[in-house]
Amino acid sequence: MITATEWFDAALERGYTFLTGVPCSYLTPFINAAIGDERTTYVGAASEGEAIAIACGAWLGGQRSVVMCQNSGFGNTVNPLTSLSWTFQIPHLLVTTWRGEPGRVDEPQHELMGAKLTELLEAVDLPYEAFPVEPSDIGPSLDRADATMRETSRPFAFVMRKGTVAKHQLAPRAVDRGTFPPEPMRARPLGAPELARNAAVARVVEAFGPDAAYLATTGKLGRELFTLGDRNNQLYNVGSMGCVSAIGLGVALTRPEQRVVVLDGDGSLLMKLGALATIGHYAPRALVHVVFDNEKHESTGGQSTVSSTVSFARIAAGAGYRHAFEGSTANDLDAALDEIRDLEGPILVHQKVGLATDPALGRPDVHPSDVARRFRTWLARGDSR
Repeated sequence: MITATEWFDAALERGYTFLTGVPCSYLTPFINAAIGDERTTYVGAASEGEAIAIACGAWLGGQRSVVMCQNSGFGNTVNPLTSLSWTFQIPHLLVTTWRGEPGRVDEPQHELMGAKLTELLEAVDLPYEAFPVEPSDIGPSLDRADATMRETSRPFAFVMRKGTVAKHQLAPRAVDRGTFPPEPMRARPLGAPELARNAAVARVVEAFGPDAAYLATTGKLGRELFTLGDRNNQLYNVGSMGCVSAIGLGVALTRPEQRVVVLDGDGSLLMKLGALATIGHYAPRALVHVVFDNEKHESTGGQSTVSSTVSFARIAAGAGYRHAFEGSTANDLDAALDEIRDLEGPILVHQKVGLATDPALGRPDVHPSDVARRFRTWLARGDSR
């Protein structure tokens, strides 16, 4: 058995400063230590998949990260592990517990995942080894993980068995959320949309200019941002639908002075709606979250989403965003963008848009791994060319 402090001391020596995840009883001392350690940033995620996306955002922002989860929640990580971490070649550690380990009596809901865990890790091409149980093994195991991640530019997993880490008392750490206005919501009647999405995206990019970092969600929205002009300060989230807001959160927490603009869609946000609560709680002051809502899954043929009965701005205001706007006209969007210049985030803008895809719409021709690395370099240097 080891102590959590022994592991964190070794991890911090190797640059792991950012931790995120979802609790498990096996992880209790480990997460308790992460929460209480002033040397680290800990972000409690709404889901395991969201934690993967937050960790990827932290890597883009220049920090090494660790994701922690129960193996029964490992299924929630499969999409971002395979279409975000793997595709963009973003390395991070994953510590998953082994509930339902063969030969150990456990609750029935863990039986199948416990039996299949190692097969699943291998199926998603995720190298792994057992979490260390002796203090002398901690450093060498981290070094092996680092060597593998340097070779592959992809994640590495540790599998934690029951009783691996000694008890650690929880010492909650307050989140500095700052002050909030009494009325965060700016509501306007939502009539028929005046702007096609590509025109609305162009207005947003013009408003924030070349010094902002832009992250665009999966599908045609990312293609529209690319078509406006391919730049180093733009990330096209070509896979892992729904994860762009969590990636933006990771960037914003690691680069708190950098204006981060998340360009999201209704279908995407509905898929990971819990991210609004995480963003609202951790309250990054420079994050702007723009939701372009055409009430459709446009990239897959125009099937309707359920957003016609959803007010994302009201949800964001209730989830802790400092400011939230909604509108459907060009004037609504321009007014919101003008007011935002003098406001602290997190801010959400819910803008209804129309369907008008340009037949000559481009498609990113830079590999996602190259997009990720130039974006990370830009965040470090501020070169938007």
